[in-house]
Amino acid sequence: QEQLVESGGGLVQAGGSLRLSCAGSGRPPMAWFRQAPGKEREFVAAISWILSNTIYATSVKGRSTISRDSAKNTIDLQMSSLKPEDTAIYYCASKTNFPLSMDRDDYVYWGQGTQVTVSL
Repeated sequence: QEQLVESGGGLVQAGGSLRLSCAGSGRPPMAWFRQAPGKEREFVAAISWILSNTIYATSVKGRSTISRDSAKNTIDLQMSSLKPEDTAIYYCASKTNFPLSMDRDDYVYWGQGTQVTVSL
């Protein structure tokens, strides 16, 4: 059974940094999404299986870096210059095929999420 487990969330002050990790038990984890209270789940970043090509949401581009450790079957999301609007539950996701995607409907497997709270 596919499992994705996120870690690394927490409370951080605005302007600070945080590193999230996701470990997969089967297919490689590929993407991070986030969901703030009362809002839809939105794309954050994704990384491809083999070449580690990356794509980012405009809202986090330049402040975040997604990376992969294929040997450990993990992906990380390093976030810096955090803002209160980054507060959300962050979810790791994987899909059954190679192409990168920003569309949450393309992702089949999801983790339970990890809370990130950015305070002023």
